[in-house]
Amino acid sequence: MSQPPVIKNDYLAPVRKDEKTWKWFEVFNIWANDIQSLFGYTLVASLFIAYGVTGWTAFAGLIVAGVLVMFLVNISGKAGVDYGIPYPVLARASMGTQGAKLPAMLRAIVAVFWFGVQTYFASTALNLLIVTLTGSAGGESYLGMTGLGWLSFLIVWGLQMVIFSRGMDWVGKFLNLAGPFVYAVMIGLLIVLWNKADGQLLSAANSIFRHEDATFSSEFKGFIAIVGTMVAYFSAVMINFSDFSRYVKDHKSMKFGNLLGLPLNMIIFSALALLITAGAAVVYGEQLTNPTEIVERADSALLSVIAAVTFFAATVGINLVANFIPAVNGIANLAPKSMSFQKAGFITSGFALIIGALWTSFISQVGIGAFVNTLGATLAPLYGIMIVDYYFVRKQKLDLNGLYDESEKSVYFYAKGWNNTAIIAFVVGAIFSVSTVWVDALSVLSGYAWILGALLGAIVYRVLTKKS
Repeated sequence: MSQPPVIKNDYLAPVRKDEKTWKWFEVFNIWANDIQSLFGYTLVASLFIAYGVTGWTAFAGLIVAGVLVMFLVNISGKAGVDYGIPYPVLARASMGTQGAKLPAMLRAIVAVFWFGVQTYFASTALNLLIVTLTGSAGGESYLGMTGLGWLSFLIVWGLQMVIFSRGMDWVGKFLNLAGPFVYAVMIGLLIVLWNKADGQLLSAANSIFRHEDATFSSEFKGFIAIVGTMVAYFSAVMINFSDFSRYVKDHKSMKFGNLLGLPLNMIIFSALALLITAGAAVVYGEQLTNPTEIVERADSALLSVIAAVTFFAATVGINLVANFIPAVNGIANLAPKSMSFQKAGFITSGFALIIGALWTSFISQVGIGAFVNTLGATLAPLYGIMIVDYYFVRKQKLDLNGLYDESEKSVYFYAKGWNNTAIIAFVVGAIFSVSTVWVDALSVLSGYAWILGALLGAIVYRVLTKKS
């Protein structure tokens, strides 16, 4: 394997073999932080209720989704292990040396937005902890947050700045700490509810999610929708998984970490979510899907403190995995010769500070979510194009020199740096995916629009490459 040309910004350069220090545990914790978050718990718990299916059908859908995502990230992450390159560089093979900046920036914009929003939500967990310990009311409200809320927000924002400024080693260490810790509060909640339910929790879990009027058709439709919803939830990390797999020692470690972190972790997490949701329904008479509401009802100061610390760590963890890393890589790819990891990180954090600070008072009120969802929908065909290009067009063979050479001498220069074949496939797939966001007639497909968009992009790209 030839060595790429020396570039000023070595963050986007291939990770050397001696720098590949991640094993299966680090890979497992990528998914532990992605699944075991406030939003992840609420999503999983709500799936047992929202689609009107039996608990077993919902449980099966979650497990199948875990297996499917494991397969998809194993194939998208292989190039990262093989060549040590991040997603923006891998995208140059299919999109062109200049064209790759389009998908990288689309992913970065979505990531920067949610990085700011998740920073705000992480600060609410810290705010809960401070209120629990001090009994303070928080002071007067300004732009939707109290003085204590602003202090919590700035602390969380600053902590994330410290973590990323130390490099990927610190990011990995934080993920290793945050991921498994979530199970502590879930088990604590389950014990509290088990005691209060007087031994009726298991029978309640069996009866609450039994639907007498369920048919094969309704169960099958609900099953497909649940699988599609969970795949869409993980889609952002799936497309840029090489950003993480580039640090993994070998394929065996990546696959084993994905096995433990996805289907097996999903089984345990979903079972706990099912029992906790059922227990809350028995004890409090409501089907509560937000763990913070259950903690408040539990009326335990110790559990409140543990929960606040856990939710804070978990939300920061998913922020680093799903938002910070892809945002930094996408921004760094705009000027790969001069943009360092730290500089791109400061830019990301700067935008996050503004977005998070204005989330409650302004951004959440103006319907910007549809705009961000539209950008996110465009990522689906990019996944399909990337996979077809690496496995069927390139046969898993990449020219590292060409990937880092932006001149017309590069094999990936195509037409002025753009691969028009990939652009056509992207546009076709993106039109469909975006239509599911805005066209009411297609809204029924929104649950599995990402899978269909990825397949459409892959098929169109494969057909066009065969012709050319």
